[in-house]
Amino acid sequence: MLLAGDIGGTKTVLALFEVEAGASLITRHPVIERTFPSQQYQSLEIIVEEFLRDGDYAITAGSFGVAGPVVGDRAQVTNLPWVIKAGEMGERFGFDVHLLNDLEALATAVPHLEATDLITLNEGQPVARGAIGVIAPGTGLGEGFLVWNRGQERYDSYPSEGGHCAFGPTTPLQLEMLNYWLPRMGHVSYERVCSGIGIPNIYTFLRETGRYPEPDWLREQLADAVDLTPIIARAAVTGEAEICAATLELFMEILGDQAGNLALTVLATGGIYLGGGIPVRILPQLQKGPFMGFFQDKGRFSEMMSRIPVHVIYNPKTALYGTAYDALALTHG
Repeated sequence: MLLAGDIGGTKTVLALFEVEAGASLITRHPVIERTFPSQQYQSLEIIVEEFLRDGDYAITAGSFGVAGPVVGDRAQVTNLPWVIKAGEMGERFGFDVHLLNDLEALATAVPHLEATDLITLNEGQPVARGAIGVIAPGTGLGEGFLVWNRGQERYDSYPSEGGHCAFGPTTPLQLEMLNYWLPRMGHVSYERVCSGIGIPNIYTFLRETGRYPEPDWLREQLADAVDLTPIIARAAVTGEAEICAATLELFMEILGDQAGNLALTVLATGGIYLGGGIPVRILPQLQKGPFMGFFQDKGRFSEMMSRIPVHVIYNPKTALYGTAYDALALTHG
């Protein structure tokens, strides 16, 4: 039995998975799964104790994908006062524990995904054992990648902080937006204009430069909201506000360009996978909008880019699967 966890500032999801025959796969559906409101608990250990309290489970390993930096066997959850130490948890619960970044967890699951877990934006021509890139616009912009391990005959996943690279505009409008935000931010990363925290920045630029009117009803909704992104995205998808539709269009241009940058950086001939909460919410716009055009528009490499498969990860349990497979690697190498 393997303990898998997806640890975030809002919720913590824990699940137990069984190892299938041959010890190289986990069961598709967890034996038990529970979701906990993270902020109501003082530590992950307390949640794990509550999760395991009512059962006698023979757990051989546990892995936790953490929304925050992981250094060695120690993790700090970004939006919680939790410090998680794998060694201490292992001693407390009696099985090996491993911590990994949430994007690394997402990437770990990619080789095990099925067709029903994905929506394909570009079939491409995948190269067997080619590198794979993962880019996930959620609250922030996460990135990761996988490379083939010849000795182990499997993919190994790695985290990246590519979302914090300096934003490079590719159109006059994007250049103007960079010039608008540069003196206000100092450093304008891709995350600042291509994520849940970035969408309001795009919107603010378009509003403050007078390109589109802001409807009164929209101004009132945004004034009362803690998180502006769902309101802007919803109005964009429904076509209720031109300024929101323009915001989403610019967001997709930048996301397509940065996904293409990741593909070039790791030579992702095995494909690019879009995770995070935003792509599944704007799927029709991604399918018909500017995303793929900006992804492929890489000058002399444009033809090669057209052959790279691009998929949206549609299964919300993907990061949980990733931690389960990471726990499996702890027990079987």
